Amino acid sequence: MENEAKTIIREHGGTIRTRDALKAGIHCRTLYAMRDRGELEQLARGLYRLAEEEPPENPDLITVAHKLPDAVICLISALSFHDLTTQIPHDVHLAIPRQSRPPRLDHPPIKVYRFSGDAYSEGIELHDMDGATVKIYNPEKTLADCFKYRNRIGKDIVLEAIRLYRKRNTQNVDALLRYARICRVENVMRPYLEAIL
Repeated sequence: MENEAKTIIREHGGTIRTRDALKAGIHCRTLYAMRDRGELEQLARGLYRLAEEEPPENPDLITVAHKLPDAVICLISALSFHDLTTQIPHDVHLAIPRQSRPPRLDHPPIKVYRFSGDAYSEGIELHDMDGATVKIYNPEKTLADCFKYRNRIGKDIVLEAIRLYRKRNTQNVDALLRYARICRVENVMRPYLEAIL
């Protein structure tokens, strides 16, 4: 039975939620026995990964993707993913729809921001990470969000991100301005963009 369980977990990308394991025919006792023998690593409550698999590159983002499917990686976490900051985020910054219930997650530590309408739904990229589909805002949307939340995350982080974005060959000023309008920060962003781009 455990070989079958390993096969099923591999089909799920090496990581599986208890709910998905039960649907696939893996009994809870099998999961717990595999965990106790060290064959499974518990990433979070109800989330397991085969211990024989290579360690994931972004385990916190993978855990969030599995446990909070509506959440989108934003702000400092998205800047870090896109190499637009030298900051190492201590929390995973998440955007959730304004009407959503606040997410509960034991690990990793999260910082939640409520977005509404197009500010939530626009600019989402899907990235496959070790079998998990992680939602992350694209660089231009992330920069607009950072301007919107500049007083909460720090203006120095925003200015560093703009400078690093400027060094890229793939600048898209039209997209930056479009997301600035969506986030209602066009007037705030425009002087910075004119000065450095």
